Amino acid sequence: MAKNDVFDAPTRRRVLIAGAGIGLTVTACTREADQPQGAHGPAPHGVRQAGVTTPQQATALLLAYDFDPELRGAAGVRALKAVLGAWTRTLVERGSAEAALITTVGIGPRLPARLGVPAPAALRELPPFPGERLDPARCGGDVLVQLCADSADATEAAAATLTRLAGDALRPRWRQAGFLAPSPDADGAPRDLLGFKNGSANPTPEECERWVWTGDATYLVVRRVHLRVEDFARLSVHRQEEIIGRRRADGGPLEGGRDAPPHSHVRAAGPGLDAGARMLRRGYSYADGPTDQGLLFLAFMRDPALFTRVQRRMSAQDELSRFSEARGSAVAYVLPGARPGRPLGAELLG
Repeated sequence: MAKNDVFDAPTRRRVLIAGAGIGLTVTACTREADQPQGAHGPAPHGVRQAGVTTPQQATALLLAYDFDPELRGAAGVRALKAVLGAWTRTLVERGSAEAALITTVGIGPRLPARLGVPAPAALRELPPFPGERLDPARCGGDVLVQLCADSADATEAAAATLTRLAGDALRPRWRQAGFLAPSPDADGAPRDLLGFKNGSANPTPEECERWVWTGDATYLVVRRVHLRVEDFARLSVHRQEEIIGRRRADGGPLEGGRDAPPHSHVRAAGPGLDAGARMLRRGYSYADGPTDQGLLFLAFMRDPALFTRVQRRMSAQDELSRFSEARGSAVAYVLPGARPGRPLGAELLG
């Protein structure tokens, strides 16, 4: 599959939307401390990008770009600074809370060495895992962008604008859209395509300070996980619950409050086997046709080594692995947020 096939060009309607300016009404570099404290807690250490601990929105669009291979060293630094500066000016100066669209920007593992700048301490490629079937055209990327909004039109319009502003320095590599299905539950908690609640065991704001943030930055792991939805649906509810390790009706512990079964998904992925270390999961569903549906898994943490440990354990003992298969993967260092006079990337690029 060619890269241009993976990173679909915007439709004419979406281009017209972007040209009308809707794609510019975003809030990219919001101070997390300026968001409602009750939603995710304060940010005592300074400016952080939004889109990590802020509440999830109805749709997401992940974009991955390759940096022009001819741009290296000081020339590459200047080119990337120009792109991130243009993005910052556009996203902040024309931002609007009414758009309800948030942009989060990170860099991939290959980029620091190409630019000749120090790499963030924990930024490295993920190792291969048993059972995955990765499509190289849906993996990696030198710059990753997460767009979250209440409508897909808003994310598509913003994507068109960012790609235009990047010029020739960034070349589209892959994209993946995701969505939160309308919740049938009174608490509004989203459910995945298997019918179970998502994110019910995410860390508290206080735990995020310990396990998610490293100063004003964090790390993002992206996995595009194909799910055998129909095969899973043929199982009895009781068997589904054993595999997941939670009740389907409300996401609570299984009957009697007993621990999750030893080979359940919840047991394999839980923090109890990692000395309490946590990651913040922001999962979305995706549906790319009748034969390709699944989970757009987004997880933020202070060190992707945690994901590696969890994934290896899941590959060995998680019964849900029989119904899931990773087909896309990426890891990124989420840059500190922008300050007045300090655009995105200033701490990394100088």
